[in-house]
Amino acid sequence: MKKLGLVITDGVGFRNFILSDFLRHAEKSFDEVVILSCLPKDIYKPHTNRRVIELDVFEETFKTWFFRKAKEIAHLKLHQKGNLGIQDNLKTNDSKLKTTRGYATRFIYKLTALFHSELTIQQFQKLQNSTFSNHRITKGYASILEKESFNLLFFTHQRPPYIAPLAYAAQQKKIKTAAFIFSWDNLASKGRMASNFDYYLVWSAVMKQDLLQFYTSIKQEQIKVVGTPQFVPYVMDDYKVSKEAFISEFNLDANLKTVCFSCGDISTSKNDELYIETIASAITENKIEPVNFIVRTSPAEEPIRFHSLVERFSFIKWNFPKWIQVRANHQESWSQRIPTLEDVKQLRALLEYSDLNINMLSTMSLDFMLFDKPVINPIFGHATNGLYDDQRFLGYAHIQHLVTSQSSKIVKDKAQLLAAISGYLNSDSDSTNRKSFIKQQVGVSLEETNKQLVVSLKEWA
Repeated sequence: MKKLGLVITDGVGFRNFILSDFLRHAEKSFDEVVILSCLPKDIYKPHTNRRVIELDVFEETFKTWFFRKAKEIAHLKLHQKGNLGIQDNLKTNDSKLKTTRGYATRFIYKLTALFHSELTIQQFQKLQNSTFSNHRITKGYASILEKESFNLLFFTHQRPPYIAPLAYAAQQKKIKTAAFIFSWDNLASKGRMASNFDYYLVWSAVMKQDLLQFYTSIKQEQIKVVGTPQFVPYVMDDYKVSKEAFISEFNLDANLKTVCFSCGDISTSKNDELYIETIASAITENKIEPVNFIVRTSPAEEPIRFHSLVERFSFIKWNFPKWIQVRANHQESWSQRIPTLEDVKQLRALLEYSDLNINMLSTMSLDFMLFDKPVINPIFGHATNGLYDDQRFLGYAHIQHLVTSQSSKIVKDKAQLLAAISGYLNSDSDSTNRKSFIKQQVGVSLEETNKQLVVSLKEWA
């Protein structure tokens, strides 16, 4: 009998693994699939009859935080040379606060300036793990694992710090663990994983090379390329919407082409308001041809910052993602937002029926390219013009793949943006480049992704 423990860590994992066809395939290959949830268990009732165990929320002690932080900063220090994304992360993580954690952070930076080898990082991991040994939450997790006797524990995200005690408990119980690498930028520009795992699932051969580069203790045989279930709903009939229904829902002019601007969240996409205003003003001033203009905001935040644009440009159609906050009191509250079925359908329709996407170098470039839609990436800000410096993202490793592929038009000022919009609305010659880039970044077809993912899990179990 093979039994899989599926660890859903957050709302995106909920979408990727509960709202895709993953469970359909997992239930065919495993005798039992049990969901271990970092979200409230009631949210699963409309979607599956699998048994759900709601995990108690883990809150870090200072000691746990200290060793986790040391591990992460040492990882960044080890890999900072020639990597702008990691250098940016080092700046972001530093602290000038006159608090206990502020002083501790500065001490960690001094300590890891001297000690940041892979061996040192593993020592920090062991010290972090030692803080879990007598913790009430860890004992509770261990009790669950002992009772359930899983053959494999599958973590749907490798980074959230609150999964570390569960991974530790699994290691203590000699239960094998696998982790899915969550996003295209997680390895080349982000901090250390929450724990060590026995096996890893990645999107592509490119991501596999990143994993081997940044985690030298991991061996090739521990890794499988499976694509990503993040995009699987786009090929599922469950979420298909007709073009007529799309036009009706957004009250669009069926005779016009549709431009969709998709926002990032305010932490990395601070110039979104400027880009939306630039496009909207060009429409009102007839500097580009008449179009339907839809703006989809980020599901990771409330769209308060766009309030003045909503009032000023009444013709913009706004798509505020229908995600629900299911738990407020959590150390990472954004993780407790989950998408509705309606939102997945709306997003899929936007991707399929929009004629052009514009976004500031976000993952949404991939979403639209999967539907072979042209993409423009505006980055007006640089170090000296007073705008938020989004041009620096061109130095990030995962963005360099995008630039090299020439699969989108990257524009650095208003004139370039308007020219790119007019160009793509009248002619699109980048389809071949887009398809090549998608093949590079998403190594398995969407139809086969969850099949291959489950085959790998079954093999490891």
